[in-house]
Amino acid sequence: MTDRHAGSGLKSRGTKTLQDMNYEAPTSVEAAVAALAAADDEAHIFAGGTDLLVQLREEMIRPSLFVDIKRIIETRTITVDDTHVRIGAAVTGAELSEHDTAKTLLPGVVEAVELIGSAQVQGRATVGGNLCNASPAADSVPALIAAGAVAQIAGPNGLRVVAVEDLLAGPSRTNLSGNEFVVSLDIPKPTTRSADAYLRFIPRTEMDIAVVGAGAAVTLDADGICTASRLALGAVAPTARLVPAAAMAMIGKKIDDTVLASVAAAARDACNPIDDKRGTVAFRIHVAGVLAIRAVKIAIERAEAK
Repeated sequence: MTDRHAGSGLKSRGTKTLQDMNYEAPTSVEAAVAALAAADDEAHIFAGGTDLLVQLREEMIRPSLFVDIKRIIETRTITVDDTHVRIGAAVTGAELSEHDTAKTLLPGVVEAVELIGSAQVQGRATVGGNLCNASPAADSVPALIAAGAVAQIAGPNGLRVVAVEDLLAGPSRTNLSGNEFVVSLDIPKPTTRSADAYLRFIPRTEMDIAVVGAGAAVTLDADGICTASRLALGAVAPTARLVPAAAMAMIGKKIDDTVLASVAAAARDACNPIDDKRGTVAFRIHVAGVLAIRAVKIAIERAEAK
């Protein structure tokens, strides 16, 4: 396992000085992979840098090389075709929130990304960086999982595809290996009567870290029967996690209060949180059930409006 993506993990303090660090800004995926392959294990991908530079300042990391991926076209673009929405790993929150098609198709994902930091941070923080920083409380991750996102990962052996929920290994750790980095995120294009939503609970009204986050996506048929569903939770386990039991409770049914009660129970059962100053284990488990119901309801309302 590795933590080479922008802000994708913390390493112990090294002995390198600022003068020992190098910087490269390749213009192709292949050149970025080659730069990583030529470096030692202290190389880091640089996208937005909003986490990485904090870690550098606090001497949590001491990279030998920054590989800046913002000049690679595949990491900087949002494309929509007949089947997918592709978001480059170095697309910023501000850029995603200004993309009208993405906002229409994936409101939950866009809402989640818009919660990352202040307006100033939004201009720098990237979707890929927030994912690969691998914080259990990252806002974008449950929304991406609920939407069925997969990561396009480049490495010495070419491209491979990994579901977002399988990319995360633990707090500040990903399952990227060797000289790999995330190029983009591919999300299935929602069909008619499909929609997503994301909610989080925080102690303050803004600019805070999620105590619990919940992402939901549903598809309804013409009769209002749920034909597909995904629910994901953040900040209640070492990684954001998909809750298959919640989907099973919804699929094939009209989602009424009884079904929602089962969704909440599945969400609570999926939790394995910690006690800290932001919330107790019992509180986080309770809130996970509440947010799961609310996120599903919003997704249903959006799907019915299509």
